[in-house]
Amino acid sequence: MTPPASTQALHPAQAADETTVLVVPGMHCAGCMAKVERALRAVPGVASARVNLTARQVGVEHAAEVTMPQLMDALGAVGFASQPRGADLAPPPSAVKPLLAPLAVAGFACMNVMLLSVSIWSGADGATKALFHWLSAAIGVPAILYAGMPFFTSAWGALKRRTTNMDVPISIGVTLATGLSLYETANHGPDAWFDGTLMLLLFLLAGRALDAAMRDRARAGVDALLRQAAPGAMVVAREGGLEWLPAADLVPGMVMRVAAGERLAADGEIVTGASRFDQSLLTGESDPVTAHTGDGVLAGTLNLDAPVDVKVTAAGQGTTLAEIARLMEVSGQARSAYVRIADRASRLYAPAVHTLAALTFAGWMIAGVGAHQALVFAIAVLIITCPCALGLAVPVAQVVACGALMKQGIMVKDGSALERMADLDRALLDKTGTLTMGRPLPDPAVIDALPADAAAVALGLASHSRHPLSRALVEVLAARGVKPADLNDVSEEAGHGLQATWQGQAVALRRPDSASGIATTLDIAGRPTWLIPFADRLRPDAQAALADLRALGIEPAILSGDNAAAVAEVSRATGLEGTGAASPADKQAAIAALQAQGHKVLMAGDGLNDGPALAAANASIAPGTASDVGRQAADLVFMGDSLTALPRAVRGARRTMAVVKENFVLAIGYNVLAVPLAMAGYVTPLIAAVAMSSSSLIVIANSLRLVRAAR
Repeated sequence: MTPPASTQALHPAQAADETTVLVVPGMHCAGCMAKVERALRAVPGVASARVNLTARQVGVEHAAEVTMPQLMDALGAVGFASQPRGADLAPPPSAVKPLLAPLAVAGFACMNVMLLSVSIWSGADGATKALFHWLSAAIGVPAILYAGMPFFTSAWGALKRRTTNMDVPISIGVTLATGLSLYETANHGPDAWFDGTLMLLLFLLAGRALDAAMRDRARAGVDALLRQAAPGAMVVAREGGLEWLPAADLVPGMVMRVAAGERLAADGEIVTGASRFDQSLLTGESDPVTAHTGDGVLAGTLNLDAPVDVKVTAAGQGTTLAEIARLMEVSGQARSAYVRIADRASRLYAPAVHTLAALTFAGWMIAGVGAHQALVFAIAVLIITCPCALGLAVPVAQVVACGALMKQGIMVKDGSALERMADLDRALLDKTGTLTMGRPLPDPAVIDALPADAAAVALGLASHSRHPLSRALVEVLAARGVKPADLNDVSEEAGHGLQATWQGQAVALRRPDSASGIATTLDIAGRPTWLIPFADRLRPDAQAALADLRALGIEPAILSGDNAAAVAEVSRATGLEGTGAASPADKQAAIAALQAQGHKVLMAGDGLNDGPALAAANASIAPGTASDVGRQAADLVFMGDSLTALPRAVRGARRTMAVVKENFVLAIGYNVLAVPLAMAGYVTPLIAAVAMSSSSLIVIANSLRLVRAAR
């Protein structure tokens, strides 16, 4: 980039010239999102900034004269370190691991200090009480310093830049409560609040860890997608030799030699040879595609039959595979209404709590109780207003619901998707592998009608091929006890079929000349040709599941990358509207069009080609048999073959959101009742911590009712 030539901000109607993605590891809440986006939008020349909290990244659209250092400096000014995203699109490190040790320390120390406190509450006095207070301090102070480090670090970073965040009042409350407890212990005071402070940190860390765990699950899709590409390729040197190069070193114009059974490391054009390529992950097409000299092939697809030489046309971030990854990444932005609520609340929380605590201190000083007692009351306000119950309202409900749904064979990867799934009114289903089983089988009536010797020939031919239809034919014929015929001179021509000699006669399994859907023909010299049609079976209970979705107010339709004829056949069988031959971008556009009309869309798909659509939909689900990319990109994954998992997931999601709303009412109601009591002096810091913990326990208990969420 060149230095900025102008500081004039972009006009709203002016298109941005460039997009830059920055990794911002320090983001962990909606308040962070808001600060990051506001800071970047304030930079002259920036048109927009959009945070992906799950990946802890921000995409910035800006004029060409805006430099990377300018953007990073703007984030640094509000307390967020950042770095350019690497070209490999790798996700950031886990956000859960740094919280596990502080959580464990807080839990262990809290249990031990609570045991000591029981003795004090039971009537211990004098030297015994003082000893227990000092023992509590010896355990509690180091534990508080260590367990509180995530909050202290965040708060200090904000304060250094003369701003606040939600961790500032938490840190102030923890620090004051600990300091005052030490003062009380040293002066043989009646109370110390190490137990309450540790309990406060325990619940705060638990809520943050639960939320981070959900985000870690949600962001693995791009990483799984990029693993579909080969790590490198054998490249034909100009001198005629071969050299293996990593994918990052491939450039257009190089010639890759791709052996049978290898995946392509770059997009290209075949210059020598012909083969079939499994493109099902990219296109959803269940039948391998034959490519000859001059045909284009894509990174991530599997070469099935014969070695080919491929001239590289696009490598690295220019491949179709990388483009799908970018589509997934852009689509994976936070879409939670509760995130927006938390965003607004976070702007008010810190100043509101500080104001209430300051008013409490000032009011009691005016009332003449003295600085010590006024400080105790102010600390109680800081602790009792801690948003633990609010922080747990969503993640605990999500975790309990996820466990209940898992018992029903539905794995929830992104807990926030339950919120989005509760509001769905449209469902788009991929055909192959989602609405159907993805395993075409031959028509049983035709198989039964084959003469015994013809069936043996068919089995003998099919057993020499790895084609999906051949494998299905072998499975069905072998299950019926057919023995393969003894064949000679067996050969296979990519895209055309198998030929052999049987008892001196030419025999073959071929692709039909005319459009016959999914089918093959069996030819035996001197006999009529047998057409063997194949059909991909609908998933069990498909019709019942579709009717159940409609009963829930969700209208289903088919959106598939498979060929139009195959989609039309399934459309007739299910009564659904169907769209075929849809590319990943087409699917994404179809979802965007429905969303623009105000619809909330569920996408159900299983292939790499469904990745962007799964990410763009309001909620997404994939079968357990899906590709790695499909499973990672989807919010939910259902095990087993039955499609009734879809309506079960919707019911579970709606029940979950009802409980989440109840949790918010309980948490807000607690603050409405507790804060005035604390300001009036009826609450000590210990009681404040117990009350705060009790409100969290009430929210947890209410969430536990979701063990029946999936029933």
